[in-house]
Amino acid sequence: MKKSFLKVATGVLIVSAMSLMFVSCKTAKVVAADSGEVEVKTPCAGAEFNSNSKALRFSAIGESMDQMTAKKKAMSEARAGLAGAVNTLIKGVTDNYVKSSNYNNKEELMKNYEGVNREVINQSLSGSTVICEKTTMTKAGTYKYYVCLELGGNDILQQMNNKMTNNEQLKVDYNYEKFKKTFNEEMGKIGQ
Repeated sequence: MKKSFLKVATGVLIVSAMSLMFVSCKTAKVVAADSGEVEVKTPCAGAEFNSNSKALRFSAIGESMDQMTAKKKAMSEARAGLAGAVNTLIKGVTDNYVKSSNYNNKEELMKNYEGVNREVINQSLSGSTVICEKTTMTKAGTYKYYVCLELGGNDILQQMNNKMTNNEQLKVDYNYEKFKKTFNEEMGKIGQ
């Protein structure tokens, strides 16, 4: 009798363990299928707000209990991101322009271009435009400010041209058409 009780008890334990495994697996599949995630549509973001061959763009979000502070945070973040994009673009343009040129002292020329680049980045940001802005209030009572800034490629090119033609050292070796071609090639790489 003890043996048959042990067999029955063992059988019940095995069946129970298998049932728990199946239930656990089924529950895991349900959780995986319905993870509770919700897609969020972010204002001022998405494909139409990405940089392209015509303009550099950067989107940002700022949140605060104060509406103006939320805006300042978002604008600061957007300007910093746009500055980084302009810096990367200008660095690529000047590197490729100098490499493709036949200047005797390329190192000296690069130093001169780096100084111009810093000035252009600072001036460019002041010419950026807001192409999208939205303000929302969260359930917690804070403000969220969404913004996307844009800086046109032609504006950047024009500012670079102005700086280079006003720089006596650079003006001697500067070829606008060649520089413009290099600039447009770099802009063309954006968004690909």
